[in-house]
Amino acid sequence: MDAIRPPAVAGMFYETNPAALQEQLRGLFEDALKRQIPEERDTRAIILPHAAYVFSGKVAASGVKQVPADARFSTIFLIGASHRYSFEGAALYRGKGFETPLGVVETDHEVCDQLLEASSLFTANEDVHEKEHGLEVQLPLLQHHLKQSFKIVPLLLGARQAATCRELAKVLQPWFHHDNLFVVSTDFSHYPDDVSARRIDAATTGAILSKQPTQLLSTLQQNQHDCNNRLGTSLCGWPAVLTLMYMCEHNDDCRFHQILYENSGDSPLGDKKKVVGYDAIAVSSSPKLSFQLNQKEKDLLLEVARESIASIFSSRKRPLDPADLPMVLKVHTGAFVSIYRKGHLAGCIGHIGQDEPLWQVVQRVARAAATEDTRFSPLEHHEQRDIRIEISVLTPAHKIEDIGEIEPGRHGIIIKQGDRQGTFLPQVAARMNWNALEMLEHCARDKAKIGKDGWKDAELYIYEALVFASAPEKE
Repeated sequence: MDAIRPPAVAGMFYETNPAALQEQLRGLFEDALKRQIPEERDTRAIILPHAAYVFSGKVAASGVKQVPADARFSTIFLIGASHRYSFEGAALYRGKGFETPLGVVETDHEVCDQLLEASSLFTANEDVHEKEHGLEVQLPLLQHHLKQSFKIVPLLLGARQAATCRELAKVLQPWFHHDNLFVVSTDFSHYPDDVSARRIDAATTGAILSKQPTQLLSTLQQNQHDCNNRLGTSLCGWPAVLTLMYMCEHNDDCRFHQILYENSGDSPLGDKKKVVGYDAIAVSSSPKLSFQLNQKEKDLLLEVARESIASIFSSRKRPLDPADLPMVLKVHTGAFVSIYRKGHLAGCIGHIGQDEPLWQVVQRVARAAATEDTRFSPLEHHEQRDIRIEISVLTPAHKIEDIGEIEPGRHGIIIKQGDRQGTFLPQVAARMNWNALEMLEHCARDKAKIGKDGWKDAELYIYEALVFASAPEKE
């Protein structure tokens, strides 16, 4: 866990000297296309090539420039396909981080652990990452462009079946929100001539832009059939791209944008008779929240929750002056606080109204989650420093008329019928692998207490959640 992965392809795919690398990157970003997607939309994911910068650097930099340089991300998910190992699933890197000539980018161990716990398809395997270039080459581009530091979840897929990609997408879905960025690494056609490559890659790009995973799979098959033995592959990172498409398939708000296409024949060092294709594609969506929380603000809320829980066992309270809090923590919105002991849920209480400042909601429901959730035994004094606290800040709920608007994993739901109501947070459906109907039926029966089909005569609302958590606080 303390190991740092050293650069494997510095000096081959990009400059190894830090000053020379910065100069190389400056040139690439100066030559790159400006932001192509509408300013009012957020960039959720980018598909980038992973060849040497002299061949694909302009395309890759153009893709990265679709992300605002001052954007803050809790985690950047780096997803590619293994070039060296064959396996079914996703290999995580659990070391301390990835080193490039520009410094070390730390691994988000908390998210890695949650993925490992969520599904056996995710395994920790540093060997798979050791010599792989597909993720490494993206890091200097991100380090150069982004002003804020970030952590990464490095994922190499060995999936050979579309069904595996679909399952991986279900597990990853709860993290596919505006606080995170997904960077998918792939090159396009391998080794046809320039004219053939442009035709093949246009078909592949069109299939990706369609947002239809089945269309991508059929297009890849057709490409291989049309070119016989002249095509090594038309999308070397297809499992990574397919996984992203499954995450976006039923989200009408997600839009795919082609940014820039080139192939290695466009480079002064390239050969038009035998090329590799590169395409940068961005995924955008509407802004989720009317407000955002930076890491300091999240830490403050976690501190409020932990102090509130500590006050159960001690009369001494650390004074909190609301005047010292950032304005965003005084916004009137709902929140849930979940408490985990030894990795298992030990209490969850929330408030879905918009009648209290956020910090007060967190303060109140944190204490309640520790002592008033009747499903679990109350927290004891000796346990309080071993707990993990998770906070879900809710966006304003809006009423829906069509259950097709519900996107499990993205949306939480509220069911109201008379004086009865119930809610499920977005992460519940993802954890239970429920579709929208199952989510409604369970919520109506188990939360609102109006029977399995009671939702049909009830008011339905959806919301989203900004979810973040603490590590256990050890003595």
